[in-house]
Amino acid sequence: HVQLVESGGGSVQAGGSLKLSCATSGYSSALPGYCMGWFRQAPGKEREGVALTTPGDSSTYYVDSVTGRFTISQDKAKSAVYLQMNSLKPEDTAVYFCAAARKWPYDWKAARGMDYWGQGTQVTVS
Repeated sequence: HVQLVESGGGSVQAGGSLKLSCATSGYSSALPGYCMGWFRQAPGKEREGVALTTPGDSSTYYVDSVTGRFTISQDKAKSAVYLQMNSLKPEDTAVYFCAAARKWPYDWKAARGMDYWGQGTQVTVS
């Protein structure tokens, strides 16, 4: 069973930066074989995908609204995943979740197909 714990959230002014971290435990040795992603849920809205990275070649994918501003990365030795967020906007305000999938998540942008989820960390941009 994979456990995910997010950290690094907080409050920041528009234009600022934050770096979110996701620590994994449990079957952490399997992390290199998992798709890892970051997702967010704003008040009154559905959860949505933000960024995804795949095992093997570590390809990365982003939703249009964060492309060029956010960067997802992995440290496989530490079994950790990160989300560097730059040029933050008020519309980025949400609870951010880390998630893992054993295989390609069939609709990751709609937050579907992930197998394990963290509890989330709040990001507030004013």
